[in-house]
Amino acid sequence: MLPNENHPLTGTRILVGRARHQAGSLSSSLRSLGASVIEIPFIEIRKPQSFAPLDEALKNLKTYDWLILTSVNGVEAMWQRLRKLRIPRAALAHLQIAAIGPATKRAIVKHGLKVKMMPEEYIAEAIVKKLRDKVNGKRVLLVRAKVARDVIPDSLRAAGAHVEVLEAYETVVPEKSKARLRSLFRSKKRRPHVVTFTSSSTVRNFAELLGGTKPKNPKSTAKAAALNHIQFASIGPVTSATLRELELPVSIEAREFTMGGLIRAIVLARYAKPSK
Repeated sequence: MLPNENHPLTGTRILVGRARHQAGSLSSSLRSLGASVIEIPFIEIRKPQSFAPLDEALKNLKTYDWLILTSVNGVEAMWQRLRKLRIPRAALAHLQIAAIGPATKRAIVKHGLKVKMMPEEYIAEAIVKKLRDKVNGKRVLLVRAKVARDVIPDSLRAAGAHVEVLEAYETVVPEKSKARLRSLFRSKKRRPHVVTFTSSSTVRNFAELLGGTKPKNPKSTAKAAALNHIQFASIGPVTSATLRELELPVSIEAREFTMGGLIRAIVLARYAKPSK
């Protein structure tokens, strides 16, 4: 069956590797466009080993000038701790809040807070560009995952800010996905046409789940053969850079670094290229 204007992804098998609790919206949007969606999480969200550092910062919010939130996961984890500690929303009213991306902004606004700044490009470098002239001498609280790039704290410290980085959650490799993923790629009939990547963590975890990357002779390995003719779809340049670092092809890259942008990029790439 060939794709059509209403269902441009008809006949396309797409592997969604978002965390289980976050895959739904992306999967449902792709299905509405005719895609056959396979959900195997490449990432699992867990609590940090200790909330003590984050809790201490939240109890002293009055000492900070800026709050930077980089993901929906960070927003929700922080809000759970605020409720646990019985810290009222009013305690955040004085803060200038910066968010990376519309989804993070929506999560913040949902809790009744205002977002002072969101960059036009939803990457760390863009938020640094917006903030570097505003933070000299200011105290900045950055709430994020345990493992993340240090572009924001390093650059803002260089601009004269006092930056405190707090872990609200950590991302780990979901071991239960390993057997399912390897089985999927061994099957020519079930193998996806497109694999989606929404962060650098999803890329690294995918590589680990599949058994690593960078074979010495890619054309001669079974794993590399299994990846032939599969399009790797990236949400943006940082994720794409991680794919290239692991010598995985970037077939599709979103122009707008959002889930909607990723879907549009996949449609543009697939609509003129019917699945065989």
